[in-house]
Parts: sequence; structure tokens; C-alpha cells
Amino acid sequence: MKIPHRRLKPRAPRLPMSFRLRSIQTIITATFAGMTVLVVILVSIMLYNKFSKTAEENAYLNIQQIIEQVNYHLELYVKGMQDIYAVVEQQIDQTPDVSSGVLREQLTTLLHTREDLVSVALFTPEGRLVLDIPNAEMRRNTKLTEQSWYESAREVPQKLSFSPPHIQNLYKGQYKWVVSLSRMIEYRDQGKVKRGILLVDVNFRTIDELSRKVSLGKQGYAYIIDELGNIVYHPQQQLIYAGLKYENLEPVFDYAYGSYIDKSTGVPRYITIRTVQPIGWKIVGVAFPDEIVTTKQDLNQFIFWFLVVVITAVVLLAVFISAKISQPLRRLERSVQSVGQGDFSTPIYVSGAYEVVQLSKRFNFMLHRIRQLMDQIIHEQEAKRKSELDVLQSQINPHFLYNTLNSVIRLAEKGKKEEVVTTITSLSKFFRISLSKGNTIITVEEELEHVRHYLIIQKIRYKHKFNYEIQCDEAARSCRTLKLILQPIVENAIYHGIEKMPDEGWISISAAVQGEQLVLTVKDNGLGMTPQVMDQILSGNHRSGSGSGVGVKNVNERIRLCYGKPYGLHFASELEEGTSVTITLPAVSDRAEELERGIS
Repeated sequence: MKIPHRRLKPRAPRLPMSFRLRSIQTIITATFAGMTVLVVILVSIMLYNKFSKTAEENAYLNIQQIIEQVNYHLELYVKGMQDIYAVVEQQIDQTPDVSSGVLREQLTTLLHTREDLVSVALFTPEGRLVLDIPNAEMRRNTKLTEQSWYESAREVPQKLSFSPPHIQNLYKGQYKWVVSLSRMIEYRDQGKVKRGILLVDVNFRTIDELSRKVSLGKQGYAYIIDELGNIVYHPQQQLIYAGLKYENLEPVFDYAYGSYIDKSTGVPRYITIRTVQPIGWKIVGVAFPDEIVTTKQDLNQFIFWFLVVVITAVVLLAVFISAKISQPLRRLERSVQSVGQGDFSTPIYVSGAYEVVQLSKRFNFMLHRIRQLMDQIIHEQEAKRKSELDVLQSQINPHFLYNTLNSVIRLAEKGKKEEVVTTITSLSKFFRISLSKGNTIITVEEELEHVRHYLIIQKIRYKHKFNYEIQCDEAARSCRTLKLILQPIVENAIYHGIEKMPDEGWISISAAVQGEQLVLTVKDNGLGMTPQVMDQILSGNHRSGSGSGVGVKNVNERIRLCYGKPYGLHFASELEEGTSVTITLPAVSDRAEELERGIS
């Protein structure tokens, strides 16, 4: 039975940590900013409703207070006019004869003391003039008995009547705008009590000034009407008379005191009404809610810019706070990335919330343990590599000793005693320097002496097939170096460059200090090498018939193990031209013991 394969669902790719942290920061920013902005908007709406309602109520209250103030001043002025009328009436009532010069003098004095008092006159019920102050010639055809003040006095004898403002037309040469006060009174004329109509004309200027001072916004105004609906005062009275402006007076008579919204003209108007006692005039204040709405518009603009500023500040604050919150996580992220790239040296900065602090501490502890383990592994690998290099070194020296002793035997068989002595002497000094009392660091002068004895031995072995020269700057003599690093290079030059060439070979060795580096150079005029052969020699994979094949590699690894990768061997070679090997070391002359402890 064939079992069908289950089709695995592809796993969704995991987002990188930096992207997830940015997402967390975005969520924190959006949440904090959104909640704060929502609260600010709700509070702003509540404040706007409260302030706009309060502003509207205050505006209406202010209008009412203005009209109330005007009403108060008008009532005071009306009371003053009533008092004047009462004084005039009292003077006439107390005088035995209305034609008395004393009465005229008293009334004239009263007229001069009051600027708003225009004239005083007394008429019979039939319209004949009895008394006039000041004494002026009356106009003819004034239709006295048809005037409103006259008719009011006759129709309601006991009531003091106030006429609407009008042009005084009783006297010639006088055209003043006045309000007339009239009533039926009794007076004495030649010992007889008679009835007549007392007229007192008061200048309308004071009422006009009081009314003109009313300001109800840019468009608002106030006007005055009497009990019958006649307009006493209106700032646009000429337009009213010309029929170019209309005032809806019908609702006004329904109120003695109050306010309402009038829409009869198509434009909403706020009407406030007060009644002037005791004459029954009505002061009507007209205000336009659109101007009150202007206050709302100003408040709208303020709320709008307030929200813009607050929202901007909140967003910036949210970004700052979220960045502060996510900053420890970002540091942790960067540290993890550094560790992922192989950097275990930088510890994590411990800060932030409790969880982040604990995580950072555990991560630092993990890094510390990883560094300890790596240091342990490096130490073990270095010790292992040093042991391997020591084993290689121990393999090289016996091989060279074996070849040299064979050469000595052949020289002795041929009776060449001087060369035998020279070879044995150089061999002993060669091994004495090789031992160096167990030290791995020697001076450059000792290293050059060591390679010089090696060259003496090899020159005898190869029957003077090559010559050599050794040069050393004075500054380089006392510098410290790893021992036995020149001999494998010279050995490589002999075996790979000079041994197979038909002509006489030549080897040059030099030592110099260049800046902070010690530079040792080995040159030969041998056959040269291809780049492939040089790579094989450095890697230890090339072997000749007589060489071990590991000496050059051994030297390069020892130098790098001791001093680091910037130092080591550098080959330059051309076929049939020769080879140059440069050894770079740090120029150290007074830290031999410290380096010795680091190597051993």
C-alpha cells in the first residue's frame, strides 16, 4: 500500500529583530499618541461647548445690561423732566395772577438754569396763548389744537403726557428738536380760577446722546418707541421714514421686559426690551447673533490651533518616550548582532525596565562565559600548535646533524683536516645558539651568528658552490627576535634556488630597523620560483629531495603566533632571476623577558 506524502505548509518567514523592534516602537507611539489625542479632543470638545455656551450667555447678558443701563439713565432723565414740569406748575399755582411780572421772572430764571429746557407756555382750552417763556412772536397757522401734546392734554387731563420728538413750530425763528410735556392745570387770572394747558418743551438732544452711546457690537443698535408704537429715537430714523428700513414692532408690544430672537427680516436678531417708567416708552436693543458667532469662530480657531500644537507635542513626546522605552532593546539588538558577527568583546549597557535589565545581565554573563571558553580554546590551540612546532623543530635539527656528520666523515676520509675542524667548530656553535639556554627569544646579532655558522657548514658541504654576505645595521643588532627563523629561509634558498643551478650561487642576508619594524631580508640569485611553488612552501606542501618541506611554514606560523597576523614572511621571486624573502617583526629591544613569558 502506497502511503501518500503529506504536503507541508511553508513556514512564514520570520521578521528580523530590528523590524520587530521598530514595530513595537510604532505600536507604543501610536497607542500613546492615539489615547492622548483622543482625550485631548474629548476635553477640547467639552471645553468648547462650555466656553461657547458661556460666551453666548455672557454676550446676551452684556446686551441686557447695556439696555438696562440706558433704561436707567432715561428713567432718571424723565424723572428730572417731571420735576421741572412740577416746579413750573407749582410756580403758576402759587401766583395770584398769571400775568404777574414776578412769575415771568421766576420762570425765566428757571429756563436759564436748565440747558435742556427750551420753552414754557400756557394755553386756554381753546388754544389762546396766556403765558410764554421766553416771550417770542408765535407763528400763524400752527394748527395748535391738532398737535399731539394738545390733544393728549385735553383727552387725559390728569395725566402728564410726553409727545414723540418733533420740530418745535410754535415760535418764529425756532426749529428745535424737542419733546413736549403737557397737562391740563388750573391758574388764576385777575382773581378768577381758570383751566388751561401747560406746555413744557425739553430739548431732545440729551435723549439722543444717551441713545447714541449704546453699542451692541459692530452692527447692533437700540431704538425707542412710545406707547402707541411711534418711534421716539432710531439711529436710522431717516431710512425708517423713507421706507428703506423696517422694524417688526408687533412682538415688541408683547414684552414690557424680556428678550427674544426675531427672524422676520431673514437675518436672526436678538431683541432685548425694557420699559421706561412712568411714561411707557420702550427701549429696544437689537443685536446680531452672527457677531456672537464671531466669538465662537475665534474660539474655533483657538481650539483648532490648540489641538494642532497639542497633537504635535503629543506625537513628538510619544516618539521620544517610545524611543526611550525601546532604546535598551535596540542596544540589546545591536549587541546580539555584534555577537552574531563574531564580536564578543563589547558588553551590553544595562538599563531600562526590570525585564530588560535582567535580560541584559544574563546576556552579559553569557558573553563572559563565551569569552572564557574562547580564550580557553585559543590557549589550548596555541599550546597544541607550539607543541607541534616544537616537534617539527626537533625533526629538523637531527636531519641537519645527520647530513653534516656525513659530510665530516667524507672530509676526514679525504684528509681535509682544516675543513673538518671548521665544520665541527661551526656545528658546535650552531647548536649552542640553537639551544640558547632554553630561550626562544634571542638578539638579532645572535640569530645572524647562528645562520652564519649554518652557511659555513653548507658552503663546505656544497664544495663552495655559493658565496654569501651578512649585513646588519647597528640599531638592529640589539633587537629581539625569535630564534632559528633565518636558517630555514637560507636552507630553502640553497635547496630550491642554488643547488640545481650550474653557476655559482650568491646569498645576501641583511637586518635593519624601519620605523617600528625589524626587517630581515634573505636574497639569492637562484633559479627562482613560480607563485604556485611559493604558496606550497608557505603552506608546507612542497618538498625537495633534501629539505623537510616544513621549515618555512614553521617560521611563518611561529612569527604570527607570537606577534600576530601583520607580521611574517613575504616572498618575491622571478624564474632565472632569484628569490627575495622579507621577514617583518616588531622592533623590540628591551622586552625580551615579557615576550619570553608570552611565548613559553
